[in-house]
Amino acid sequence: MQHFPIFLNLAGQRVVVSGGEEAALAKLRLLMKTEARIEVYASAPAADVLRLEAEGRIVLRLRPLREGDAKGAALVYGANEDDREDARIAAIARAEGALVNIVDNLDDSAFITPAIVDRDPVTIAIGTEGAAPVLARQIKADLEERLPANLGLLARIGIAFRQAADVLPMGRKRRDFWGDYYNGAAARALAESGESGVQTLLGDLLDRHVMASHREGHVDLVGAGPGDPDLLTLKARKLLDAADVVVYDRLVAPQILELARREAIMIDAGKEGFGTSTAQDDINDILVAHARDGHQVVRLKAGDPTVFGRLDEEIDALDAAGVSWAIVPGITAASAAVAQIGQSLTRRGRNSSVRFITGHDTKGFCDHDWQALARPGEVAAIYMGKRSARFIQGRLLMHGADPATPVTVIENASRTDARILSTTLSRLEPTLSEAALTGPALTFLGLAPRAALAASTELELQRALS
Repeated sequence: MQHFPIFLNLAGQRVVVSGGEEAALAKLRLLMKTEARIEVYASAPAADVLRLEAEGRIVLRLRPLREGDAKGAALVYGANEDDREDARIAAIARAEGALVNIVDNLDDSAFITPAIVDRDPVTIAIGTEGAAPVLARQIKADLEERLPANLGLLARIGIAFRQAADVLPMGRKRRDFWGDYYNGAAARALAESGESGVQTLLGDLLDRHVMASHREGHVDLVGAGPGDPDLLTLKARKLLDAADVVVYDRLVAPQILELARREAIMIDAGKEGFGTSTAQDDINDILVAHARDGHQVVRLKAGDPTVFGRLDEEIDALDAAGVSWAIVPGITAASAAVAQIGQSLTRRGRNSSVRFITGHDTKGFCDHDWQALARPGEVAAIYMGKRSARFIQGRLLMHGADPATPVTVIENASRTDARILSTTLSRLEPTLSEAALTGPALTFLGLAPRAALAASTELELQRALS
């Protein structure tokens, strides 16, 4: 992020605009929504600029801006549509301590003016670092359609009621009150009974929340999916937005953590095979403690919480403490990874079952039914299999698996930095060591990427015909 978004208080502040044609008018239309004192410097202003002066909405100086004019100004806009004149204006503004914006010149501007959705006092600013103004306008148009015109009125009524609502303790109880107000109830009251109906609603809501008993905490065990934020379920997004506390795993993508409420307590409970880990008992204690404090807790697990997520241990701890909980499934890594290589986990005539296995557990490398896995046509999705690759390879070959059995390793499945390694069982190691994978990886035994499979079939056909 190169430009940090802020909302600047311009009430009573001087804002200077240099220029009197269309570029200046475009800025004036936005600036006149504020309570700033606007001064325009233009030798030959357009008729609309003259009209604004006649209406008393701006102060017009019929000359170019010169040294001393920018002193004390909060903002200066260079909108002369002349590069040389705007460069002169920018130099004066900088020398006199004012922030400057040059229209259509990102490099020489200290700030940019975003696209704005105005539902005063609700304001939404949309910026693209100046790189895609058309996209910003499209987003603005979409939001204009979605947000009701009376949203600003509801917000103003709410602001006037804030002092009365302060009787509720800060945190979840106060947030729940305002959530009930803005979650459709206020709009319905306004439509049915006008502003008096909204005032009545606020009073009734406040009484209900004041009288409500202590709200019990709750834990949602949520699947964060394989990493792509677009694969996160709608329910998971809603819970993240409402959570007081988020306890997350090491493999949860940063982009997904960004979706959590800014005020939420974020707790890293990462685990790493054969490395630094947060003890499971400590995680259980964290969940129970925050739920007992009345918090809405999201236990965020990569992939699906029911697949190698040690879910039962956490549920047992919550049950023992009398804490309510719910499971919110997510897309598991195997589903995302197999989609990335263009295959399916089961296929008629090839395999009617698929095994989800783990390469290691808390005690070390895991043993499985290697004889069954070594049979032709078997398919297995191997989680946490990077460090145990040589062990798995050895066990399968020892039990008669075909060395040419296809093996595919997908690192960072579903993410933009995903890598796909296509190899065979006999080459699983050293392929993994040579690749030096650093991200989470899932290994498919018995599956090759569709593209690699097609290329292999084409090569065999060419050999047969030669």
